[in-house]
Amino acid sequence: MCPSRVVITRSRQLRRIQRLISHRSPARFKMGVKARKKAITKQLNKGASDFSASKGEARDFLPLEGGPAQKLPKTEVRETKATVLYIGRIPHGFYENEMEGFFKQFGTIKRLRIARNKKTGKSKHFGFIEFESPEVANVVADTMHNYLLFEHLLQVQLIPPEHVHPRLWKGVNRWYKPLDWVKIERKRQDKERTLDEHKKLVEGILKRDKKRRKRIEAAGIDYECPEIVGSIQAAPKKIRFDVD
Repeated sequence: MCPSRVVITRSRQLRRIQRLISHRSPARFKMGVKARKKAITKQLNKGASDFSASKGEARDFLPLEGGPAQKLPKTEVRETKATVLYIGRIPHGFYENEMEGFFKQFGTIKRLRIARNKKTGKSKHFGFIEFESPEVANVVADTMHNYLLFEHLLQVQLIPPEHVHPRLWKGVNRWYKPLDWVKIERKRQDKERTLDEHKKLVEGILKRDKKRRKRIEAAGIDYECPEIVGSIQAAPKKIRFDVD
């Protein structure tokens, strides 16, 4: 920072001091005003002389209350080696291919993963991405945090290397194929049953129907429940006979 832009001139400081003194109560500061003004002027002269003597050393600012010029404390910039980013609040439709196409504009991507439900395969709306360079990861964290994307504010945070789970990238190269639960349930329902299995199935249905009728009668509802079709049949359409 240039000292000439920060330092307030001596005349401006004197005018400010005179303005403050004029606003004070004269009964309280009647005595000692000249002495106080003289002391402040002396401090300003000393600060100006110290500032002019230390022109070789760059100073950041000159205190308003007087005194020598001072420097701002230096802040140490820590170098981070984190290359893994956590990305939260991922909108619907912004999946692996879309994320890779969007984030590769910053740099080379090593690995990418979106958390998905094991049963349905749907996105859990958070994921992880790893870059080759820590500098690129830092830029992405600063740029994309709270970035508005499809009415969602992305939450992007750097993950320190010591906090990265060792199994984070397990199976990252395998595309998850969700199970077809409708097909599985259809296959279970349409499987061939023996006579004993069919009899057990019908007994369960009749037992549940009997409980339902009792609940309706206990509620005081006058309703005649229809009979279950097929309950008196001896065998289903598909029967698997045990061969002796």
